Amino acid sequence: MFKINTTAALVAAALSAMGTGAHAATTLFDSFTPLAASAGPTANEALPITLSSPNFAQRSIADRATQQGLGQFDSGNYDMITTNENGAEAGRYLFTVFETGQAGILRHDLQTGQSRTIWQSPAAAPALNSHVAFDASYWTPWGTYITAEESWGAQPQPYGRLFEVTNPLKAAGTVDIVHRNIIPRTSHEGIQFDAAKNMYFIDELNGGTVFKYTSMTPNDGLTYFSAGQTSVLRVGDGFTANATGAYQWVAITDAKGEALPDSVVVTDPNAVTSIDGRASADVAALKGTDYQRPEDLQVQVVNGRELMYMATTTTNEVYTLDLATQQISIFANQSTIDLATGQAVGAALRSPDNLAMDAEGNIYIIEDRNGGVDNDIWFAKDLNKDGDLLDTGEGIGRWASNGTPGSEFTGLYFDPMNPNRAWVNIQHPTSGVDRMMEITAVPEPETYAMMAAGLGILAFVGRRRAAGK
Repeated sequence: MFKINTTAALVAAALSAMGTGAHAATTLFDSFTPLAASAGPTANEALPITLSSPNFAQRSIADRATQQGLGQFDSGNYDMITTNENGAEAGRYLFTVFETGQAGILRHDLQTGQSRTIWQSPAAAPALNSHVAFDASYWTPWGTYITAEESWGAQPQPYGRLFEVTNPLKAAGTVDIVHRNIIPRTSHEGIQFDAAKNMYFIDELNGGTVFKYTSMTPNDGLTYFSAGQTSVLRVGDGFTANATGAYQWVAITDAKGEALPDSVVVTDPNAVTSIDGRASADVAALKGTDYQRPEDLQVQVVNGRELMYMATTTTNEVYTLDLATQQISIFANQSTIDLATGQAVGAALRSPDNLAMDAEGNIYIIEDRNGGVDNDIWFAKDLNKDGDLLDTGEGIGRWASNGTPGSEFTGLYFDPMNPNRAWVNIQHPTSGVDRMMEITAVPEPETYAMMAAGLGILAFVGRRRAAGK
């Protein structure tokens, strides 16, 4: 009996050691030493990233030159990334978009390694049937794919539209893309859904605003965009830019999506009539609070609390929006502590653009800066996940740095099926060869040692039991 208890204790200790080293965290991406500086120019564009841990690895899985060599339409400027997060063959495909004057959608098959342009605009701008600057790239809760144009110009113009691909897994060239005209026109980038399936989006400019679309049928993907209300975020009276504090949502459409008397309606050169989200949010009665180039959004759920993060490029800030209490506050800015120095990060953090979240809910901030000079991805260490970085030991640290001249990081996306895999795009390099990069994390050597020890003890237990029979 004593021997049995001793064995059980040994097994428990081994499993505990294994758990502490390998499984206490659901991702290994948060185990790194912050980089002290940005990377210089890379010698090999297929390995462009300086990583913050020897246990991280990178590889190029798709690039523009290869695609064009295969006869695929590829206009470059790869932007946001997502995967088919639910439904048939969930996690098999990656989707990214071309942020160019002739937009398109690229689908990468992780099983076969093949990339195909599944849809391309019939023409380049300014043709009436053109589509430009696709930026957004998101999978919907009901299993379709949405993208949108980050483009704006003098009204009337045909852009600023949101599109849904209703059958994104079909063969290349046969997918159906639909303009969801109920969504007001803006210069789109960040899109997120909350637990109630409200859809949030932004207008990306200096003086841009944050919007929320509330469908009348949030649980029916077939009719989600048939009827619903769009509202704009307002702090106070809406006339103080970059404001924090209590906010409210001010409707710019009725519950079905029809324009209110004060909303601005435009008819584009294709004779399509839409609500102008930008102009409507500037009408005094509907005034939304202005932020300076709001770009990406990221919803984080911790113990049922929903926080949404928003990056503003011009003011070098990331905001936190508590979706329940309707409070907006600063998450990170140039006063935030740099984990590498213990001092304020200062000008080392510049032009935050994209946001991403790993399997543990850690937030990553991706800069719109110059590859080979100062283009970094920052890890935000929020120990208690309270939506600020003000507690002892909290701050941001350089997690990765881009060395490709003329380019920027964009679209960082963590695999929802594998907590130790992520992807990021290298956009508009001087070479013209955009790339989709895969980043993986592996356990540290001591973790393997603990796992081996644990397996050895389990084998010992098995032999003792067999001998006792």
